[in-house]
Amino acid sequence: MQKVTDINILETQPLPTPVELLGQIPRSDRQEELIARSRREIHEIIFGDDKRLLFVLGPCSIHDTAAGLEYARRLARLSGEISDRLLLVMRVYFEKPRTTVGWKGLIMDPGLDNSCDIQAGLREARKFLGAVLDEGLPTATELLDPITPQYIADLISWSAIGARTTESQTHRQMASGLSMPLGFKNGTDGSIGTAINAIKAASQTQTFLGINQDALASALTTRGNPNCHLILRGGSHGPNYDESHLAEAEATLRKSGLTPAIMIDCSHGNSGKDPETQPAVAAEVLKQIGKGNDSVIGLMVESNLSAGKQSFPRPLEELEYGVSITDGCIDWATTENLVRQAHQALESRFAVR
Repeated sequence: MQKVTDINILETQPLPTPVELLGQIPRSDRQEELIARSRREIHEIIFGDDKRLLFVLGPCSIHDTAAGLEYARRLARLSGEISDRLLLVMRVYFEKPRTTVGWKGLIMDPGLDNSCDIQAGLREARKFLGAVLDEGLPTATELLDPITPQYIADLISWSAIGARTTESQTHRQMASGLSMPLGFKNGTDGSIGTAINAIKAASQTQTFLGINQDALASALTTRGNPNCHLILRGGSHGPNYDESHLAEAEATLRKSGLTPAIMIDCSHGNSGKDPETQPAVAAEVLKQIGKGNDSVIGLMVESNLSAGKQSFPRPLEELEYGVSITDGCIDWATTENLVRQAHQALESRFAVR
């Protein structure tokens, strides 16, 4: 008999069910309270009830959990000093979209050796998220695989759908069922129409194929996620964080019946893929806030202990501590200075009128 199924499947490795992994690495009452509170605060920032600026910052991706935790501890100390005007949320990115091939993130390949031990990656992700929360920091990630949220979403305060997947029906459906606030990035060409359509779709009830907490294939029906917003990240035609692009985005959101809530990604197309440009992007956006712009609800910055990025793959013993192996980042000193400048720049937003 001729084989017609699984012709190109080399191996299958069963994973624990989501309920099993959540039971093995449970969230604590303290972590649960922080997740609930931070999601509520982000909701209030999106809809204008909280005038603070949402600041999502941290490594492009987590590949070394020890360095990631050191970053989290520094960020937590800084957060305690500026929380009256800024809500700092740490980037804890475990999944990386690839244009062709490459390291796909800690969940997919925690050993950084192409062994692709996903079971270990899921465990590492839950443990690391818990450790960041224990430092008192809310968490942020980009959700790429539609199965991943069942294993880690209960430990995430805010999430993003990237430029490559904003147009994906699968990701819009997934977003409609997520419990945390979420940002959709504009398309890789810089257009915002795709993201606005995604926000509309994610806010509606959806029924789609997925798995439940017991890993059973299921038809999932969602309520719709009311806490979605736009992220401007620039594109192939250049940056889109200037005053004219912001005004256009605000008008388009209002015309579409959506809240004009906009986050600016200071990296990617807005920085011309030069990480050292991120502070200048942030400064320009903060200048517009100082002039009275109230549609910008947040900034996103790629930041690490040390600046730049290092080539990968390479022998693990040659990796430099605290340096990204994916997109380049600004270093900690630049990050701290940027956050403090943002805190100072927001004085006018909090002035009594």
